[in-house]
Amino acid sequence: MQESSLEVNASHNDVVLLADTGSGKTLAFLLPIAQLLDKTKTVCQALIVVSTRELALQIEQVFRNMGTGFKITCCYGGHLRETEENNLKQAPALIVGTPGRLADHLRRGNIVTSHIETLVLDEFDKSLEQGFEAEMSFIISSLPALKKRILTSATEAVEIPDFVGLKDPIELNFLTGKKSEALAVQMVRSDDADKSTTLFNLICRLGNRSTIVFCNQREFVEQVSRFLKEKGIVNVFYHGAMEQDDRDIALCKFRNGTSNLLVTTDLAARGLDIPNIRYIIHYQLPSSHEAYIHRNGRTARMEASGTAILILAPQETVPAYIEPAPSEIELTDNASLPDKPNWTTFYISAGKKNKVNKIDIVGFLTNKGRLKKDDIGLIEVKDFISFVAIRKANAGAALQLIKDERIKNKKVKIDIAR
Repeated sequence: MQESSLEVNASHNDVVLLADTGSGKTLAFLLPIAQLLDKTKTVCQALIVVSTRELALQIEQVFRNMGTGFKITCCYGGHLRETEENNLKQAPALIVGTPGRLADHLRRGNIVTSHIETLVLDEFDKSLEQGFEAEMSFIISSLPALKKRILTSATEAVEIPDFVGLKDPIELNFLTGKKSEALAVQMVRSDDADKSTTLFNLICRLGNRSTIVFCNQREFVEQVSRFLKEKGIVNVFYHGAMEQDDRDIALCKFRNGTSNLLVTTDLAARGLDIPNIRYIIHYQLPSSHEAYIHRNGRTARMEASGTAILILAPQETVPAYIEPAPSEIELTDNASLPDKPNWTTFYISAGKKNKVNKIDIVGFLTNKGRLKKDDIGLIEVKDFISFVAIRKANAGAALQLIKDERIKNKKVKIDIAR
């Protein structure tokens, strides 16, 4: 797919790329962009519009890891606009962001559009579904030098609005329309319309493997999360109404193993590239075939195996689009609680903008906190904060040693991330 994308984008201005979730679409549009960017220009040359903050941050990270030498800036709501304004003063070659925040910067004149020749609308169907048409139309109309458009989606047959301005687009369709061979689909029946006890027994049976529980509404997410915590199951929850810092902490804890269970809405069905997710639980049945596919796309990625499990209330049936019929799991009421995670997460009030990086944090924790390198797990350094996974058995002693220490001669707050 990536090779075909490079070839087609070299000869066509407008490209629509359709491919399954988790198949590598991000590189399939970043590689052609990297070839088009001109190192002799100190202006913004390309713009990527995405539906969620997490997808924007993921694309930014992938591009940085490519090591192209080009500057990229990420723009999204939920944190200080002033930080982005400072990043935009020296024009980045590439900007990635959500429609609302990008439109805001354009109206304020923070983004100079006169040299932006390439536009990517990633997961464009999701942006349309979430009601961003007005912002997307405004953004596209603000790009006078636009020559190339790349649209990506994991869903077929979505109507592309006229304001996108496609002219004789070529379509690259890598959608298989098939369930991954590495994905098993199962179901469990609940004796009660309230499926929470069934969910609890199912999680006890599955153990402490990495699991996402999908609900359809935000209020159910928090309700289910609270119920599981009261039953002794460590979990985090995630939905679109949360503050950005809370969303970051929840996803970080899930990524680094502080929690092996994430309770969420379909917001997490796209844009989250978290490896090694073993189970997807459809606590509430997906609203459509597309939602079902996107949810399941979080597991069985990159040749790893995974299992999707539907919980059916007495009045519910398996949706017609799920074929063949899932195999049925029989649960018992005497399952034991899963083992608790071995990791906890430290919050550090310093990040990239404070000139603090991962190497600084590892050195600080090994020297001042007397931790061994195997006691330190995943480190995530953001603009002004950082998160570090610490082996739980040694976290308390390390925290006492470092809580009043300085990192790179800077006084910082260090605590357990709540």
